[in-house]
Amino acid sequence: MDGLDDVEHVTVDTPFGPPSDRYVLGTLGGRRLAFLPRHGVGHRLLPSELNFRANIHGFKELGADAIVSLSAVGSLRDEIRPGNVVVPDQFIDRTRGRISTFFGGGVVGHVSFADPFCPDMSAVAAGAAREAGATVHAGGTYVCMEGPQFSTRAESHLYRSWGGDVIGMTNLQEAKLAREAEICFATLAMATDYDCWRGDGESVDIDDVLAVLAANSELARRAVAVVAGRVPGDRGCGCRGALDGAIITDPASIPPSRRDELDVVAGRVLRRGNE
Repeated sequence: MDGLDDVEHVTVDTPFGPPSDRYVLGTLGGRRLAFLPRHGVGHRLLPSELNFRANIHGFKELGADAIVSLSAVGSLRDEIRPGNVVVPDQFIDRTRGRISTFFGGGVVGHVSFADPFCPDMSAVAAGAAREAGATVHAGGTYVCMEGPQFSTRAESHLYRSWGGDVIGMTNLQEAKLAREAEICFATLAMATDYDCWRGDGESVDIDDVLAVLAANSELARRAVAVVAGRVPGDRGCGCRGALDGAIITDPASIPPSRRDELDVVAGRVLRRGNE
């Protein structure tokens, strides 16, 4: 990426196993950034195979307090054209059996998820995408499906009737875990196709998807460069205090091994609760 200085590749070990790949660290516009290819270099991992906990834990361990996800999605609306960018503000979960929490195993935590995206970071991301030249739709509902197959036509019509705007396979678990880790989370969802709901017999063609992704790659780089210079340090969103009052387990009952595993993501409140 042009302008990225002091680049290094870092392997992070987590209590939840290995992340998808090495993290790429660098400085852009005076701000330190970390990038992780969620599917691994070469796109080796299915959405259902991603170790979401390890990926988010790694970002937290590296000091990240904000994540902007760059994601390919299908459009469920005429007005969201391939090549457009959506900055969603809601989710519908259609995944099955994925691990979506750091808690369990002797620790019960319940974080608020009514508004799953950080409003402050979403505003920054939307503005950056516009400045990079994208047609941006601020707000919308992201339907997160299991995959790896694309939707049936019946499913695509169902998601439209529910109010879905775009559909993808990865962001729901990332957003939930980022909230538990008290990391602000926003998405730049780049529409690659119209899913399969349109009445003219269209279906998802992977070659078309890849062509749009290639066209959007430079736009994504420009948007990230703008975001890097505009992430506000003083944010009023509350994401970085998401665990306040969320862990309801008696501190004396938390197994020491779980306390150690959760130290990076929840140590701020666990240590306080043990005082």
